[in-house]
Order: sequence, then C-alpha cells, then structure tokens
Amino acid sequence: MAERRVNVGWAEGLHARPASIFVRAATASGVPVTIAKSDSTPVNAASMLAVLGLGAQGGEEIVLASEADGAEVALDRLAKLVAEGLDELPETV
Repeated sequence: MAERRVNVGWAEGLHARPASIFVRAATASGVPVTIAKSDSTPVNAASMLAVLGLGAQGGEEIVLASEADGAEVALDRLAKLVAEGLDELPETV
C-alpha cells in the first residue's frame, strides 16, 4: 500500500472550498484513495461528505493511501495539493 503523510496547507483546513478542490482532484486521479487523520478511520477521498466529516484543520497531519496501480503518482499529486494549499492541481505536478 502506498501512503503519504502530509500537513494540511490551507489555513482553514479541509472545509468548503478546499475540500471541494481536493475531492475533485481525488476523483480526477482515477485511483481509489483514502484520507484519514492520524487518529481516525480512513474514508473515501472522492466523497465530499466524508472529507468534510474528517474536520481536518490547517496544519494538521493527514494520511493519504491507496493500493491501486498508479497510486504513487496520484498520491504525490494529491499530497502536493494538500501541503501547498493550492487552488487547483497544476497539470505539471
């Protein structure tokens, strides 16, 4: 299983707009990915309600994981998005 641990770069955490950006990127990756806080059960990263339900705050560590083919590339892209608090996932990442 591929895994990335990353601190949330959005000051407001994974709420509303940042969560929407993250979920769209997770869905677009084409790879099933889970997201979890260090002390919680992993949830589907492509589910807006599940991501919002985590209540991940700015600066808090989250864990992204996947067992699928292509997981390494997908997790690298998502980890960069989360860590840098980007408004969109650049195509060059």
